Amino acid sequence: MTTLSLPAPAKLNLFLHILGRREDGYHRLQTVFQLLDYGDTLSFTLTDGQDLQFDCSQPALAGPDNLVVQAARALTAATGCQKGTRMFLDKRLPAGGGVGGGSSNAATTLVALNELWGCGLDTESLAAIGLGLGADVPVFIHGFSAWAEDLGETLQPVDLPERWYLVLTPDCHVSTREIFTHPQLTRDTHPLKIAAFPFPGSKNDCESLVRSLYSPVKKALDWLSGYVEARMTGTGASVFAAFETEAEARRVLALMPAQAPAGCSAFVARGVNLSPLYRQLQ
Repeated sequence: MTTLSLPAPAKLNLFLHILGRREDGYHRLQTVFQLLDYGDTLSFTLTDGQDLQFDCSQPALAGPDNLVVQAARALTAATGCQKGTRMFLDKRLPAGGGVGGGSSNAATTLVALNELWGCGLDTESLAAIGLGLGADVPVFIHGFSAWAEDLGETLQPVDLPERWYLVLTPDCHVSTREIFTHPQLTRDTHPLKIAAFPFPGSKNDCESLVRSLYSPVKKALDWLSGYVEARMTGTGASVFAAFETEAEARRVLALMPAQAPAGCSAFVARGVNLSPLYRQLQ
């Protein structure tokens, strides 16, 4: 095998509770990650030599700081394996939208290069490398929708109804660092037990703060909530709503050009319990 082309799916945080701040400054979280059947695509081709080459359909993202490159270098550092590889990212997910695009790209890179380079690492070992790149990377490496705690890396599979989601992204970038360091962020939500999920009263603890700081997110939430309950994913800027059928989701999507706030992009996707990455590998 010299070439692999694999998906890097999106995720949604169906809720996000912040339980407190740890001594190291990071926050203890509870969330449910819902994987989607929509995302970016990464292609990997072995080449002669040992150089890592990377390009992207969005040239502004093609630099050495991209998580694709960082993941490849992290796998090299952990295993000593390195084979010349050309990597290409076909980018569809909004950058910095809270749908996990960069983390999913890193996870797919680790899984793909582990196969192509013959490193032989198991899932837990790959997840440990991925955690060094970002707290959301392990859920994509494990490849299942999950209940998550601590930083978001302690995972337990959950069997979620495979509903359809309309994901709306306003034209703004929300700083995750700004939100998690803001003095007005809610940090004292009472912990819940997984046996209680799904449960009434769940929320995204970042949402009210982001609403107050980023008017495009507020406008997107308000517009989508006019049709069905809407919620923000992660620290935003993307917001979403769940539907029982694809037709219902697409009916609201069709209203966007005339009604939604200017500058928004959107997609419709199905929630899945097994990652498209592993469906394709199997």
